[in-house]
Amino acid sequence: MPKRKLLGARDRVGAPALFRGVRGGTSGRLPVNVPSCLRTMLVGLGLVLPAEAIAAPAMARPPAQWISSGDMVSLALVLGAISAAMISALWLMRERARLETRNGELEYALGEADARNARYQSLLVDKDRRIAVWEGVGTPVELIGALPNEIGAPVDDAGFLAFGRWLEPRSAARIEQAIDRLRADAERFDLVVETARGQIVEAQGRVSGGRAFVRFVALANLRAEIAELRIENDRLAGALERTEGLLDALDTPVWMRDETHRLVWVNHAYAEAVEARRPTDVLAHGTELLDTRARQRIGAETMPERPFAETLSTVVHGDRVFYEVVEAASPSGTAGMAANATALENAREELARTLRSHAETLDHLATPVALFDQEQRLSFYNQAFQRLWGLETGFLDAHPGNGEFLERLRAEGKLPEPPSWREWKERILAVYRSLEPHSHLWHLPDGQTLHVFANAHPQGGATFVFDDLTEKVDLEARYNTLVRVQGETIDHLAEGVAVFGTDGRLKLSNPAFRALWGIADDQAEPGTHIRDVAGACRASDPEGTSWRSFSGIITSFDDERRTSEGRTELTSGIVLDYALVPLPNAQWMATFVNMSDSVRVERALTDMNEALRKADALKNDFVQHVSYELRSPLTNIIGFTDLLRSETSGALNDRQSDYVDHIATSSSVLLTIVNDILDLATVDAGIMQLDLAEVDLSAILDEVAEQMGDRLKEAHAELAVAKGRGLGRIVADPQRLKQILFKLLSNAASYAPEGSLIRLDCAREGQAAIFTVSDSGPGIPADVLKTVFKRFETVDHDGRPRGAGLGLSIVDSFVSLHGGDVAIESGPGEGTTVVCRIPSAETARAQASG
Repeated sequence: MPKRKLLGARDRVGAPALFRGVRGGTSGRLPVNVPSCLRTMLVGLGLVLPAEAIAAPAMARPPAQWISSGDMVSLALVLGAISAAMISALWLMRERARLETRNGELEYALGEADARNARYQSLLVDKDRRIAVWEGVGTPVELIGALPNEIGAPVDDAGFLAFGRWLEPRSAARIEQAIDRLRADAERFDLVVETARGQIVEAQGRVSGGRAFVRFVALANLRAEIAELRIENDRLAGALERTEGLLDALDTPVWMRDETHRLVWVNHAYAEAVEARRPTDVLAHGTELLDTRARQRIGAETMPERPFAETLSTVVHGDRVFYEVVEAASPSGTAGMAANATALENAREELARTLRSHAETLDHLATPVALFDQEQRLSFYNQAFQRLWGLETGFLDAHPGNGEFLERLRAEGKLPEPPSWREWKERILAVYRSLEPHSHLWHLPDGQTLHVFANAHPQGGATFVFDDLTEKVDLEARYNTLVRVQGETIDHLAEGVAVFGTDGRLKLSNPAFRALWGIADDQAEPGTHIRDVAGACRASDPEGTSWRSFSGIITSFDDERRTSEGRTELTSGIVLDYALVPLPNAQWMATFVNMSDSVRVERALTDMNEALRKADALKNDFVQHVSYELRSPLTNIIGFTDLLRSETSGALNDRQSDYVDHIATSSSVLLTIVNDILDLATVDAGIMQLDLAEVDLSAILDEVAEQMGDRLKEAHAELAVAKGRGLGRIVADPQRLKQILFKLLSNAASYAPEGSLIRLDCAREGQAAIFTVSDSGPGIPADVLKTVFKRFETVDHDGRPRGAGLGLSIVDSFVSLHGGDVAIESGPGEGTTVVCRIPSAETARAQASG
């Protein structure tokens, strides 16, 4: 490097100005007595002219004079200035040499620094890291290094610092917040962020020497995996925190359990449900929401591949609450939640009750109804629907499709046969694709006419209502026929008919009316007032009392109109029964029936009825007389028969003994019949009295069973007596009570199969005794069951003798006398059960009523 002169041009121009002041305006010449060395130096400095330049003029001047004192002062000043300039020049030369030495040292140090900087730069600049350096607030950032291309980071500075372009949004937000805190508060950080391409980058923020710098390092292999795991852990931790926060904000109880089924986390809704102050209290005490049995069931049924989901009930705050419990299992434990389903369960129950009510309502409707679901399959039908089509229950309960149902009806010939079956069927099934209801009229082969109303459901499916119009059509036809023949019918009635309007004017009348009252046709024209009609009828009713009464009723303004009936007799001898009937629209109909013949017949019937009453009394006297007259000879026959059987008059051979036994048996039967007839006649006459007394029910049952022993042996049957608890006593006629039981047991023995069992049960019901006699006989047909209590009604079975048919009549009469009732239950092949209820009498004796 060339050395610079220590004295510059500025220094060189200062000396001439100084010497000009010294020369005092001369032309640059010095006195001649100036030393040559000084002259030479001044000439070199350019302060004076050289000698040759001033030699010629000097020849012409006069010789020099000696230097004055002023010149000496000037010369001294010049010499002082020259000395100072020479000293300064020497100092400057020495400083320049020192500066040149220093510059060389600095240039060497700069070279060394550049070398070190290059070495450091080579260490920092690689493809795995990039550093962002901020000198201070408001200074631009300096970026050093680069990241791999697969990271996806922009190369330019502005694009790199726009982290949202190449980092995942959550990571971009985190790194921006961390850099702000680093530059503002010198808060260092170490973050692992994720790029939009899924790569992992480590970001380290530091502050050193007043500078903030962030180093971005692309991670690889194990560090990348660790960083990924850290990111995943942070993500999962954040997700878990958000999930727990969300679950904790729910009003649905949520819980988590470890592998030992111990609660490890619950939300506030769970704590509130178990009446705990905080979730930590629940975990500390292990308070459970569900009972032990429910938890055991959940633990047994919960699988990793199949979560538990079912509605369970528990008690919350003293109320029964239904929860939709869902619990899922994992290797680390289980998690569950319980959604309050009480309202849903109540709604389901209400819906089920409503559906059952609707089903029951529809099932009791006389109109056939069928419901098809969204798959066009039969989901409901009522009994009227099944009766209408006559289909078996198995087919209907199999939920056939609508098309299958129509095909079945067609195959059985129950549907009309249209010209094109396919088009007709498609038209019927089009209701499922329509928003409007469909209406069809089916004329069935059996003569029925159905109005089919089909309505599609908003959720799918359709409802079919089959309205039987057969009767309606028939009624309409009949109505039209009646309308057509109404005039003919009324005109040909034997009864007189007249209809009056609200204004009292005649609307219509028939010929019978005019004939009965003897008026002409023009006097009963429609529109004739009732006063005029009454005047026309004056010939048959001179006093007009009947028509005044009719007019008062028809033209009255009473709010309550009632039917008025009566009888009137005309001057012609005709007896009329009249009826004034209110009609709709405030009209009245007057009907007149000629009762002349009926009156005569009535009188004849009255006379005949009197004669029959007397005949019935004569019959009762005859039956009573004959019964008493028959009893005496029968008593003698029975007495003599017993005498013959006792062998007092001599021994009898076997044939004679058989004859005597037959006589005794027949006599007893005849005596029983006579006694029964006498009892019935006494009851009919109303003169039978009950001999009331306290009756021991248990004792009377034993007595009846003992006395019925022989009769049951003859019938080859057995008797079982069942006594209820606390029978005690009742007030009744003991003889008639035993007679009731004898008749019931005899009747059962007559019909019971050989070897069968007849039961006699007695129980106490308040103040009444209940006697039940049942057998396993052939039973009584339904048509005969209505007449079993009538006299002389018997039922033959397998040819066995049955008696006179008075037993149940006597039972009914005697039970009625006691104020009780008797009922019989029977059926073919089901045996017969007779139940008698006999209340305890309140008085010691009661008079029987007829």
